[in-house]
Amino acid sequence: MHTFFTDDIIADQIDLGPEESNHCARVLRMRAGDEVCLVDGRGTFCKARLQDVHQKKTTAIIYHREQEHGKRPFHLHLAVAPTKSIDRFEWLLEKATECGVDEITPIICEKSERRIIKPQRLEKVLQAAMKQSLRAYLPRLNPAIKYTDFMKQPRQEIALIAHCADGAKQNIANTYEAGKNVTALIGPEGDFSETEIMLALDKGCRAISLGHHRLRTETAALAVCIQLNTANRLL
Repeated sequence: MHTFFTDDIIADQIDLGPEESNHCARVLRMRAGDEVCLVDGRGTFCKARLQDVHQKKTTAIIYHREQEHGKRPFHLHLAVAPTKSIDRFEWLLEKATECGVDEITPIICEKSERRIIKPQRLEKVLQAAMKQSLRAYLPRLNPAIKYTDFMKQPRQEIALIAHCADGAKQNIANTYEAGKNVTALIGPEGDFSETEIMLALDKGCRAISLGHHRLRTETAALAVCIQLNTANRLL
């Protein structure tokens, strides 16, 4: 069944918004009586039958409702420097959502080549990936923030930083305990600066290694996402 997003699934009769209605009627060419899934990004997952299908307003009648669908046992916050090519950052958001992530913060670092992002486009990427993977929770996308300002904010109970500089590091399996909420910091293409690494360590972040080979920003972030979800037996 096709999945549609609506931020209001309180009543049993739901009117899809113009964008989702247009996709349903004109792109997918669905008809009255067809079955669909509905999600609100806050844990509600419903099955419904289309009643009226129109490109401006499509109505669906819910016959099955589930709360906290696929609720995750831990909170994963990825703090990632946006890549120079926005397509690669969008790819990361898509794949991280499919694998499982709760919160994403674009961090602007000393060596960042991209300092401005357009959240409206990124929100659409997250919504599409949520629907594609049949998830009911939409990852929270925070505004872009300077790295130094981000480090002043409260973080999850475990904080990890992946970097390429010399120094003592451990792999995720040896430094992370399943079930613990975690913030993972991933730097830009030129890596974190020495000052940024020292700041993170002073704030209690644990340095991790992702192997002997240098990874792109989006690859490193997705690798961390997959390993943490695997540690929690979600992948």
